Parts: sequence; structure tokens; C-alpha cells
Amino acid sequence: MRFGVPLGLVHPDGWHDLAVAADELGFDSVWLPEHLVLATGAGMRGYPGGRAPIRPSTPLYDAPVRLAALAAATRAVRLGTAVYLLGLRHPLASARAFATLDGIAGGRTVLGAGAGWYRAEWDAVGAPFAERGRRLDEAIGVLRRLWSEEAVAHGGPHFPFPEVAFEPKPPRRAIPILIGGESPAALRRAARNDGWISMPAPPERVAAAAAELRRLRAEAGRDAAPFEVVAHAEGGCRPDETAAWTAAGANTLVVRPWERGRGALAAIERFARDHALASRGPTGATARRG
Repeated sequence: MRFGVPLGLVHPDGWHDLAVAADELGFDSVWLPEHLVLATGAGMRGYPGGRAPIRPSTPLYDAPVRLAALAAATRAVRLGTAVYLLGLRHPLASARAFATLDGIAGGRTVLGAGAGWYRAEWDAVGAPFAERGRRLDEAIGVLRRLWSEEAVAHGGPHFPFPEVAFEPKPPRRAIPILIGGESPAALRRAARNDGWISMPAPPERVAAAAAELRRLRAEAGRDAAPFEVVAHAEGGCRPDETAAWTAAGANTLVVRPWERGRGALAAIERFARDHALASRGPTGATARRG
């Protein structure tokens, strides 16, 4: 089992130190959430599963930019978005942002993408909320072509453009694209791509989704293709609970083994010891821990 750290659940001032510590301690990945804007008058209605963990005053940051800063301070930990609202932006801009991040990271980027649940930010940019799934699918196709083909012209309904060159490519000429969400549409989209990212959930709920994903991938003839299941635990994970997550089908488990953000550094250090993660030692970056 690989383990990840959700940076969005601590104050942004702590992201650098937490990412550097995760890298040194042997964690697989760190993950940032993403929104473009939060409307002041619409509340946070529509969040899947109940009350949204954000409010209009929540600070928002450009995820590829913040991850690029963390890439420069780390050497092995993967840098992921959970999840990026790809359909809100023109894919030319998103392709450039993530290719730049991946170049700085040396191929450690994971693009977790989702259709989104929050109508107000779609209204803010004048994009139709009802078209968000189709816009996401089209944007994914454009990104894959820009990252791998010498010249690309696109005639899709949402993002048409004439032939363009796109350089530099990401180091692997591709960036893994994982899909977040638990709706039937999200699972179908994930099965067509490189992996799936759960909401915070217990192992049994992840197991049900993973079983459906296996069925969908086999139906699409993609069951032999590499595929990653990233599960978000509802908190931490004791060593004796790891087997349940593995049995559920998770490859990567994102854990929050702290009660309060100020205790996150000490908590992931204890977690690494308890789970016998392979320490990588100091990165050589400046890790000023408060």
C-alpha cells in the first residue's frame, strides 16, 4: 500500500513543511484540492454527501503553481490534484500549466480531475453547469493529444482551435489522469482513464466502487491497462487496517492521522514509524519546520 497526505486539510502556511516531511518520510504522494472561485451569495449547496468543508472565505490557490513550488522542494513524492476542475478552463491553458509543473517535478505529477459539484463557479465564468461532464471529457482528450503529438488541431464543440504546436512536452509525454467522484458518470469516466479518486469513505464503499470499475474496464477492454485507485480515508489508518484497504482494491490511501492541523507534522512522523515507511532522508531542500 502507498500512502498519501491531503495538504488541503491543513493551513496553507504548513503545506511546504508537510510536503517536505512526507517526501523524507517515504510517503508516496501529497494532494491539493482546487476551486476557482466561491460565490458569496450562493452558499455551498450541492456538496456530495452533506455539508461542504469550505466556505466563501476559504483561501483558494492555483494548484499547479503551488504544486510547482513543492516540486522544487522535494525529490520523490508525487504531486496530485484532488480534484482539478479541468472543464472550467480552456485545455490549452491547463495543458501548459500541468506540463510546466511536470517539467519542474521531473515527471511526478498526477492530474486528478473532476466534473465538479458547485454550480456557482460555473455561473461565474459563464460556462453551462449542465455541460460540465462533456467539457471535461473533451478537455481530457485535448490534453492527451497536446502532450504527445507534434501538432494538434481540434474541432470539438466546446474548445475548437486551429493547428498549434505545443512544446515542451511533459517528461513522459503524458501525465496520468485520474477521475474523482462516485456517481455512475464519474465511475464510467474513470474507467476510460488512468484511475479513480474516492471521496472520504470507509473501505466497504471503496470496495463497491472498485468492483464496478473493474466491470466497466473489462467491458471497455481496458482491464489490462495500468489503473490506480486512490482512496481517501475518513481519518488515519492503523497498521492492522491496511489489509482491509488492500482488499477493497485501493493502491494508494490518502490519510489524515491528525485531529488538528497544527499536529499534522508530528502525526505523519508517527504514522511513518508505525507503518515502517522507507525513509528517504533529507531532501536537501530548506525544511524549516515550525
